[in-house]
Amino acid sequence: MQKKEKNTRKGFTLVELIVVLVILAILAAFMIPALIQYIERSLEASDLIEVRAAYIDVLAAVTEQDSENMSKTVKLKQKQDDWQSRDPITIAGVTHSKTQGDTANWKGIPTAGGECEVYYDRAAAVIVFDWKGKSTAGSTIKWDEKLHGILDRTGILKTLKYNQYFEIDSKCPNSSMVPQVKKEIGSDSLLNRGTWAFLGSSTNESNRYLFWTSVDTDTVGAGKQIPVIVSRASGGFYISETITAARSNKGKSYVAIADHINSFNTFKDYTTGTKYDTLAEAYAAYKERVENDVRFQQYKNTLPE
Repeated sequence: MQKKEKNTRKGFTLVELIVVLVILAILAAFMIPALIQYIERSLEASDLIEVRAAYIDVLAAVTEQDSENMSKTVKLKQKQDDWQSRDPITIAGVTHSKTQGDTANWKGIPTAGGECEVYYDRAAAVIVFDWKGKSTAGSTIKWDEKLHGILDRTGILKTLKYNQYFEIDSKCPNSSMVPQVKKEIGSDSLLNRGTWAFLGSSTNESNRYLFWTSVDTDTVGAGKQIPVIVSRASGGFYISETITAARSNKGKSYVAIADHINSFNTFKDYTTGTKYDTLAEAYAAYKERVENDVRFQQYKNTLPE
């Protein structure tokens, strides 16, 4: 008669399994963020290659005077806003760091699922990298955003003197304030599109304003009449118009959304007519004016969706 062998094989005990799981969790905590960062860097590297190729195409078009191909748009693959892999960034000999804000060659910051339009700016005679938010049919804008909250979060107002007049124009190069504001602008904010300016009183909300237009002022140039949404910090939106103005800062030229407004009373000229309670209502009225007013129909392609 055969003698049964005793099974001496043992599995993991509960304690051993817990130890293994803890070790795996610790490893994952270190490895997963590193993996995500590696993937994001790879996506950014791919975006840079495609944007560089677009630059070469636009440069060739400029050289050959091929006006139909002086603009190329690259859909970005990166999954996070702004650059995660390096600073500064160099593309085709153009170097830009985060602290510079907008320059003659560089507008905005890259956003997740956004795009980069590479185009030739005839007025400035330079090729521009214009980084934008999503522009696909599924893109959204946060229409209930408190736009003046963007400026409040920067802490800039607290550094200014009582009732001091200030201007922060999104197109101003070498500005110390513009990068602070842009840092607070989300990827779904209207301020990622077009041109904006915060201006007015540092302490009196009734005399503090935000001017916004879908138009890129550097592209249209100075002395041009453009439509604007004017928002008062104390509440209310108005549809108005301004004349773009040539400015310079620290030796760099740019085009502002409006000429200098020399007194708080002058703001009344921009806040006449219908008062809208929400940004969504104001934008609908703005869009209607751009589409139906012959003076502004040339800007229909600048309207965000």
